[in-house]
Amino acid sequence: MRELTYVARRTVEWREAPDPRLQSDGEAIVAPIAATPCDVDSAILAGHGFVDPPFALGHECVARVVDVGATVTAVAPGDLVVVPWSINCGTCDRCRAGLTAHCSTVPYMAMYGAPIGGTWGGLFSDLVRVPYADAMLVPLPTGLDPVAMASASDNWSLAWRLVAPHLEARPGARVLVVARGSIGLYVSDIARALGASDVLYVDPDPEHRALARGYGAATADSLDPLPQNYDIAVEATGRVDQLALTVKCLTPEAICESAGNHFRPGELPLLDMYLTGTTLRIARDNVRAHIPDALKLAASGKVAPEKVVSHIIDWENLPTALPEQHLKPVFVRRDA
Repeated sequence: MRELTYVARRTVEWREAPDPRLQSDGEAIVAPIAATPCDVDSAILAGHGFVDPPFALGHECVARVVDVGATVTAVAPGDLVVVPWSINCGTCDRCRAGLTAHCSTVPYMAMYGAPIGGTWGGLFSDLVRVPYADAMLVPLPTGLDPVAMASASDNWSLAWRLVAPHLEARPGARVLVVARGSIGLYVSDIARALGASDVLYVDPDPEHRALARGYGAATADSLDPLPQNYDIAVEATGRVDQLALTVKCLTPEAICESAGNHFRPGELPLLDMYLTGTTLRIARDNVRAHIPDALKLAASGKVAPEKVVSHIIDWENLPTALPEQHLKPVFVRRDA
């Protein structure tokens, strides 16, 4: 089989690798049919990652099940499934508590798309081995488009977690989204669908802002501090200066979720946060726990994640098209 390998800044290539095989009765082999880059993949391709190449890339996809071990009961060959980005056993104390990105059975940061907690391959591959198949794989609900849901492995389900539980606790809250990519757009869609009274989407990219307006959000190209204006904020830029501006816009006892990967240090206005009682979470996402709820919302018809898909591109064109700077391209494989 082939796996798409990151070899240098803005450079990926197909490399041959042995076909994965079942190593236990609880595993599955899947073939990705719709895969998309996560926002962090864009950072890796731009040369901002912290793992030296080469390594297999990709951690967001919908796949078709090819083979399963004898004890797998949740999925069967032919099923369409969402493959979570992090490797998790589903049975350790952390997994049972929903902390699937911190599974104690596997090495720390075990994941697809980067060889940090072991080598698990990437989801831009012809075939992928999935350990703990019953715990990890989530069947795609009937009627959902694999292209629209290619990001359910991470960004779409993360966006659900960033805003949906907070809006349930604070109906009608005002939501601020400061973003540079797909996560912020998904959040804007979900926030409006779940009853936010006001959504402001901040992004310098005019095409992104146009998409946000299509979701009913107000937009701006930059953020000026608006003290005590927003009850919930989501920062997804990876820039500490933008996070600092974001937390200055919050009402007392507000919540700020930071979904950016902050590769560079910076300063936060801690005194302002102290005076308003801000809750700030900067978290590696335990996405497996949220995928079912995120898919349920997608199936409700209240949201339109497909609008964020910027390009639909043939699987064979991954090496040339992935390094191009598109918002959310989905690479589709017809033969799996």
